[in-house]
Amino acid sequence: MTQGTELGAPSQRGKHSRPMSFSVDGWDPSYGASLELEGQLEESTARIDAEVELPADRWRPIDPDTTGLLPEALLFVDGVRRVEAQLWIDDARRPADDGPPAAAQGDDLPGEATAALCASYAAGVVCCCAAGAHLVVAKLRRGLFSVAPHASDILTRAGGYKAHHVTVKRAGAPVMTTLSQSLQGRLAEVEAIAAAEARGMSGDAGAAPAGHPGNSASDLLIVDGPLRGRERLPRALGYIKSHHATYLPPELNALVATLAPGQRTPAFHMGTSWDRHSWYLRLPGPSGAPWSGVVRIECAADLPVDEVTSLAGLSQRSLGRFASAAYKDSRAPQNLYPIAGLERELRRRLGDQRLLYRALREAARTR
Repeated sequence: MTQGTELGAPSQRGKHSRPMSFSVDGWDPSYGASLELEGQLEESTARIDAEVELPADRWRPIDPDTTGLLPEALLFVDGVRRVEAQLWIDDARRPADDGPPAAAQGDDLPGEATAALCASYAAGVVCCCAAGAHLVVAKLRRGLFSVAPHASDILTRAGGYKAHHVTVKRAGAPVMTTLSQSLQGRLAEVEAIAAAEARGMSGDAGAAPAGHPGNSASDLLIVDGPLRGRERLPRALGYIKSHHATYLPPELNALVATLAPGQRTPAFHMGTSWDRHSWYLRLPGPSGAPWSGVVRIECAADLPVDEVTSLAGLSQRSLGRFASAAYKDSRAPQNLYPIAGLERELRRRLGDQRLLYRALREAARTR
């Protein structure tokens, strides 16, 4: 019988060789990975113009300008969502309100039940300024998401769920995936409302208070996630923490792994189903995997180049101060402290999930 090498003991073949060098991605694996494996990266069809700031053959890491001014206030925007229960909506035909009962017509025909989601979602803005970090806007919504045409609002003792009728746009698409995407779209809408209100723009609850830092022309708004749908907000950046596709040509993409903390790539223009400017930035943190601590930042596509580079410089000077440490956050350093704190507060405001679930079951029994 051949005896195998005991785990932890060097094999005879390799006992005089150098130990294997490796690094561990500090990102909590329960969130996926900060950079997906090469074979799992989506094939990007984005249109790239890499020569917005520098010619492609002169691309290099750009150091932060430590002499530049900082914004008077940083406004961080984020949202959270939680599915409270999956429902099944009875698809039996209902009689018309002004007609005879369906049973009398022989028309009470059972049908397949339709899946639906009851969900809570919230968005908010936290302001970091000379007065400290404080919550300035918080919006809470509850919704029922269903493809059933007769789905209606649900009222429970723990709150109501507004009905949102969802259309399956692609034949064969999984219904639950479609419902989840609709929920995500509604969350993005509430995030946009919260961001606009923090800026003193028209929202669904009026303008920000007079004298609020969000009314200052020297603030900077950071949206956790892509900027899509919020490009018209002034001085706004999208903040993408994880990477699922490579957008740059290989020779330029290789530059990202060489960035030192605080450095960024030159800005480039990218177009998919929507256009924006973008750049990669490495946050401060321990060395590790090649893309450890790398985030991608976005700004509006219609900005002049000098404003794009000005915003890129602001991101370098501003965001590194809020990078999280691994012993405090399992998504360090990309999950910035203000965003993590905002997420915790918004989840608290969603309410007790067990109570909401019981209330939905009670409401179902009374229908």
